[in-house]
Amino acid sequence: MPLDLGKEFKQKGAMSSETRSEEAVGSSRVIKSVFFALLLDLLGFTLILPLLPSILDHYGQTEDGVYQSLQSIVDWFREAVGVPMETKYNSVLFGGLIGSLFSLLQFVSSPLTGAASDHFGRKPLLILTTLGLMSSYAVWAVSRSFSMFLLSRVIGGICKGNVSLCTAMIADLPCPKARNKGMMMVGIAFSLGFTVGPLMGAYFAINSSKEEVFYHGPAVLALVFSAADLLFIIVMLPETLPKQNKTQVSSVTSGIQESGDLLNPVALFHFSALTRTEDPPSKEKMQNLKVLGLIYFTYLFLFSGLEFTLSFLTHQRFQFTSMQQGKMFFFMGITMALIQGGYARRIKPGHHIRTVRLAIILLIPAFALIGLAWNLKMVYIGLILYSFAAAIVVPCLTTLVSDHGSANQKGTVMGILRSLGALARALGPIVASSVYWIAGAETCFIISSTSFIIPLVLLRRLGGLKQE
Repeated sequence: MPLDLGKEFKQKGAMSSETRSEEAVGSSRVIKSVFFALLLDLLGFTLILPLLPSILDHYGQTEDGVYQSLQSIVDWFREAVGVPMETKYNSVLFGGLIGSLFSLLQFVSSPLTGAASDHFGRKPLLILTTLGLMSSYAVWAVSRSFSMFLLSRVIGGICKGNVSLCTAMIADLPCPKARNKGMMMVGIAFSLGFTVGPLMGAYFAINSSKEEVFYHGPAVLALVFSAADLLFIIVMLPETLPKQNKTQVSSVTSGIQESGDLLNPVALFHFSALTRTEDPPSKEKMQNLKVLGLIYFTYLFLFSGLEFTLSFLTHQRFQFTSMQQGKMFFFMGITMALIQGGYARRIKPGHHIRTVRLAIILLIPAFALIGLAWNLKMVYIGLILYSFAAAIVVPCLTTLVSDHGSANQKGTVMGILRSLGALARALGPIVASSVYWIAGAETCFIISSTSFIIPLVLLRRLGGLKQE
């Protein structure tokens, strides 16, 4: 009998080891597939970034009624906060307005997309959102008026659900170590996309033929990247949500209630959509999730505001040209990619809170140095500290959030988180640029940098999360 028991234990151990090995192989495949799918998506998405000022200048020379209406809003804001009458500042403010519109559309659409993926699966929703992005790039490519260009951005803002869906796929992975590695790979995809994409956009715009509009080449390239992404998703990307984990809407009333929870800002901050499911998280888990959401929002609100005003500061104080601005952001992107590829992906499960705390602490001297800088050496020292936090905080917080919610709630959780981040990115630049021009660069950067104490205090309110 003891021999039989010994054989049984050995067989169970072998089966357990084999299962873990299969899970590791499956997780590795998902991580690689998500990385390439997201990278293709971001390369197409970031092509427009260096072209936006030139596109606005191009339409500024037309008599487009929509452009003039938006320009009047920019002029009102510029006069209200005291921005000097200069083309460079007008382009930054106008670009910020369009960026805020895009983020507000993301705020509305991300939680709905995430919740829909809990019902229908991640892959079908990724295919649908990618088709939507392709249509937005197609409209951009054929646009000859500002109205059409703005329509392409609106379609893109509504359909840009790839990021929350990709993070939901990583959150579906069973092993915490695999989820941590996956979130860091998502961060690397962001760094590479935002480093290489803008350079490609600028290159294709400069080398466009005289017969076509300068942005036609980058728009077509964005469409090609999006089409390649769609093909890759269909052929290579596995579905990570098993059929048995898909949620069902029990009635029309519950469906309406769920939609309300996903559109109401207060409900989003409370993650209320999760409490109405059949298997709601515990009170402690819900409390931690609310705190993590608030930390994520506060951090991105402050961070995106200072990131936006960085262009004002370098142009005003150091007379940076567009090329110098591009080199600065390229330096930041490469630094972030190196940190994520070398340090961030080796963070052990359970050490994320400590790492986030360190990164946010470093942001205080980072932005203080940049705000008070009287030479470029001080600016770049601050940017190195800035890049460390930019590479660490969002992936780590996303990893922590991904541990919450059952298997059929991950899409909703990641969609809500993405929505809170979009709201922060919509409001942060408006508030920070107002403070910048009303109170001055030094005051803006010092006040904002010391405000990072708020997310640090909130981190102390997290209970029951393993920190060692």
